[in-house]
Amino acid sequence: MFPRLMCLTSVLALTAGVAQAEKSFNRVAAFPVVQNMAAGEDQTRETSPEIIDVTADGMTLVYTDSPLGALGLIDITDPSNPSPKGNIALPGEPTSVAVVGSTAYVGVNTSESYTQPSGLLTSFDTETGAETGSCDLGGQPDLLAKSKDGAFLAVAIENERDEDLNDGMLPQMPAGNLVLVNTTEGGLDCASMKMVSLTGLADIAGEDPEPEYVSVNGLGETVVTLQENNHLVIVSRDGEIVNHFSAGAVDLEGIDATDERGALIFEENQTGRLREPDAVTWIDDAHFATANEGDYQGGSRGWTIFNKDGTVVYDSGTSFEHAIVQIGHYPDKRSDAKGVEPESVIFAEFDGTPYVFVGAERASVVGVYDVSDLANPVLTQLLPSGVGPEGYAVLPERNLLVSANEKDLIDDKGPRAHVMMYALQDGAPVYPHLTSAGADELIGWGALSGMVADADGMIYAVNDSFYGFQPSIFKIDPSQTPARIVDVIRIHRQDGNPAQKLDLEGITLDGAGGFYVASEGRSDRVIPHAIYHVSKDGLIKAKTGEIGLPAELMAVEKRFGFEGITRIGETLWMAVQREWKDDPKNHVKLVAYNLETKEWGAVHYPKAEPQTGWTGLSEIVAHGDYVYVIERDNQHDFRAITKKIYRIPLAEMQPAPLGGDLPVVSKELVRDLLPDLTATGGYVLDKVEGLAITAEGEGFVVTDNDGVDDASGETMFFSIGMVSQLKVN
Repeated sequence: MFPRLMCLTSVLALTAGVAQAEKSFNRVAAFPVVQNMAAGEDQTRETSPEIIDVTADGMTLVYTDSPLGALGLIDITDPSNPSPKGNIALPGEPTSVAVVGSTAYVGVNTSESYTQPSGLLTSFDTETGAETGSCDLGGQPDLLAKSKDGAFLAVAIENERDEDLNDGMLPQMPAGNLVLVNTTEGGLDCASMKMVSLTGLADIAGEDPEPEYVSVNGLGETVVTLQENNHLVIVSRDGEIVNHFSAGAVDLEGIDATDERGALIFEENQTGRLREPDAVTWIDDAHFATANEGDYQGGSRGWTIFNKDGTVVYDSGTSFEHAIVQIGHYPDKRSDAKGVEPESVIFAEFDGTPYVFVGAERASVVGVYDVSDLANPVLTQLLPSGVGPEGYAVLPERNLLVSANEKDLIDDKGPRAHVMMYALQDGAPVYPHLTSAGADELIGWGALSGMVADADGMIYAVNDSFYGFQPSIFKIDPSQTPARIVDVIRIHRQDGNPAQKLDLEGITLDGAGGFYVASEGRSDRVIPHAIYHVSKDGLIKAKTGEIGLPAELMAVEKRFGFEGITRIGETLWMAVQREWKDDPKNHVKLVAYNLETKEWGAVHYPKAEPQTGWTGLSEIVAHGDYVYVIERDNQHDFRAITKKIYRIPLAEMQPAPLGGDLPVVSKELVRDLLPDLTATGGYVLDKVEGLAITAEGEGFVVTDNDGVDDASGETMFFSIGMVSQLKVN
């Protein structure tokens, strides 16, 4: 019962929040920080925005970039159109930044080793880029925070452990501590520096405190998280320990805690899971919130509100994680460790409403909580972020929230690292586009690929090989906003076990309540190229249920196979994603299989010649007098060029026998999807994978979120209107 109860709780909270709110946070821009490099610089280098703050006038964002050893600056005079202001070189690796006025105070790690940590606190004029001060911190800094009046800074000196030494077990000396230092007009007063010892406080490795994060309240008190020690410390402005206490533990129910290959099963429990908080933020002078990422032996997958006397006022338990599961952002490869990995938390009051924003690093989601009642926070929204959100900035006076997303996937040919802007606006939330909230069970989903519409307006979508132990068909009601996954059909074989060795990339109706699904093969992983006939309850039919490819096709096979399937009368048509061995350059096959005669044939489709990377097909759908295909490249963000829907006259779909010359069909462009893919203020997602056209002729498109593995987890599901009315170019 617990998973279902949690599912209902989270959907009711989200619905209640949206219904009562006249305004919502929506993303308005995504800035790729590689654009801060100067002309002629090597843009293939990694760049990573981590901790971020803003100048007092609210017009310039300042972020740390550890790989570049720099501070990055972004002009947000127009937050919907941020522009680069360049980078400031630093004398080491920046770990954190806080801005007072137009002065940026930066923690810089200069350590030679884990046993000889060192670091600096430096100040820079963000207008000129000039260094205005520097203090030796005596150790390796992690987070720093400014007081409310900007008169002093608190710096967590972590002196982090070597995670490869003794399995990362504590203690590993030297111990960390807290540093308090006064600011001056545009600089630093190094003589005022106070070193605050934090040893002897925690029950876990008390001799080796590793402070992680700090926040300063209106009384000048600093709260410090000792993450690996699972401890919290309150320090006065004068450097005295006001209070300290264990962060405690939580019992978790209804979680996925198994490191299997691709299955979302939320039936496990963990008892006594240490919170091990990372980020911390004061809500008022008596209460603070923690993001319980975990690192050493724990991680409770949620967030907590504490009174500074040590009392737990609220704990999210698994509700935050379950809400993330419902919008398709659950990072399954993190199941055995920290789940969605809440790492960041920040507080601000917008329009009279107090909010706590919780960032889930692995899920790439920002949870927006109304904390008007500290004992009963309400999750009002979940916002999509870039890959690996790390730091946040809040600008209530401009109704802006900013996330810095540290993951730069250039080496994996993925999206670059981004800073994202969100504005509090009139109207309903734009995201999510698709959710399983409200279903009778907690339905996890992701990596959606092919789609098909039924006569009743429902849409069915398959997940791909990322969920190799859980191939599924999801039933989607597109009439709701957001669209709802209302049911799931698990594809299985006669023994009742999940049908493994499938890479589902297409689905079509069989006309009798069941489905034909196309699996993209990959011989080096023993995944067959095949078509499967599936009953309405997900059973692959015995004997006749698997249709293998003929010898003529297998002789010229390549890795990138069927991407989409559609049924025209008694013929199944499958789109092959990329060229096989016998295809002319920039031509791919549309393969036909006659269900009655068992004959195979094909035509050739002329695809675009890519400028970089590759282009291919990812869907095929028959409707009316045309067959529609999605043609896309494998480029992300500002590099994307081809994300398009073309149509082919049905009359030209006359297959010729395999092994000989194939007729080449003509194509007409009916929709360039790039404007759709940037309409929500994010970067272009590379995998436009699914297209469904209802009986009335309305088209729906979905993107594949790669199972949230080195991807943001964002799924776009949107209508393109009536396909008969789309402009033909």
